[in-house]
Amino acid sequence: MTNGDSPLPASVNPKDFVIATIGSHSALQILKGAKDEGFKTLAICKKGTERVYNEKGYNVADEIISVDSFDKWDDALEQELIKRNAIIIPHGSFIAYMGHDRVKGMKAMYYGTKEILEWESDRSMERQWMEKSGLKLPRVFTDPEEIEKPVIVKFHGAGGGFGYFVAKSTEQFWEVKNKKHPDNNDYAIQEYIVGVPVYAHFFQSPITGELEILRFDKRYESNADSIGRIKAEDQLAANIHTSYTIVGNIPIVIRESLLPKFFEMGESVVKVSKDITANGKGLFGPFCLECIVTRKLEIFCFEISARIVAGTNPFVEGSPYTALKYDVPMSTGRRIALDIKQAIEGGKLEDILG
Repeated sequence: MTNGDSPLPASVNPKDFVIATIGSHSALQILKGAKDEGFKTLAICKKGTERVYNEKGYNVADEIISVDSFDKWDDALEQELIKRNAIIIPHGSFIAYMGHDRVKGMKAMYYGTKEILEWESDRSMERQWMEKSGLKLPRVFTDPEEIEKPVIVKFHGAGGGFGYFVAKSTEQFWEVKNKKHPDNNDYAIQEYIVGVPVYAHFFQSPITGELEILRFDKRYESNADSIGRIKAEDQLAANIHTSYTIVGNIPIVIRESLLPKFFEMGESVVKVSKDITANGKGLFGPFCLECIVTRKLEIFCFEISARIVAGTNPFVEGSPYTALKYDVPMSTGRRIALDIKQAIEGGKLEDILG
């Protein structure tokens, strides 16, 4: 078995491997979960951030490699990871720092399907994926002149919802766009669906073949979630514009009657992913469907995140859903480590590498 140009380790002992990730985003739960499953752990940290992960902080990293910048990820660093039998776990910041081209060229062992990242990051490809999966989607406006109902405008790469805005007409779109984002023309215009944002966190195991719903959260967005405390007339007087920058995550438990639909949606997304990837592995490991549930209990999906997301961070000790399935606290980080452990012990390491 090989991983790119490097042969895969033949060992079936998890203690011969290291779980590694970049020190950011959801690294704390990834590394804690790996330690809980008996792995050695390694954090790649930007200089000055090490104490979060070492014994002076949360003590989740057995080893730390410090770099001046994550742009310094080079062949020498990869060789250090390969030498340690390190398996890299991607998260949102990892993908943002590394970029898809660099991830695709990595020689170190990588958990997940690299190819699926292209489908996640390209809006047109992602929408094709969701449409083929039969998900209910908000309408997309290709031209601001088409706006005739409330829309939300999203800028590509807008971390945590920063810069998103709502418009109800073409005129209002251009007013806000030209005032606040005059030079940014990489945006998507979506129908604004009124409802509750629900972020469904799944796990698809290539080892067991099972899809699990691990948890749900909603985002606390500033100032969208606080603006209701201000009377409409005062909002107008103060010229307050709604913003959607994510500042936190709130665990939620959804109506039990909605669970079958969420299972159906997750299974369909996974099934289609196997058809759209060349190697047929498709989407596996953790992923998130970002949804809106309306007052009629319709579920609209507006985005797929094909890796662990920050909304899993409140669940280091697990969730009501994992408590029903597992006898130990099961974070998403630990579920990843358990999947890797089962793959190593079963001689199926290649099955969990992209």
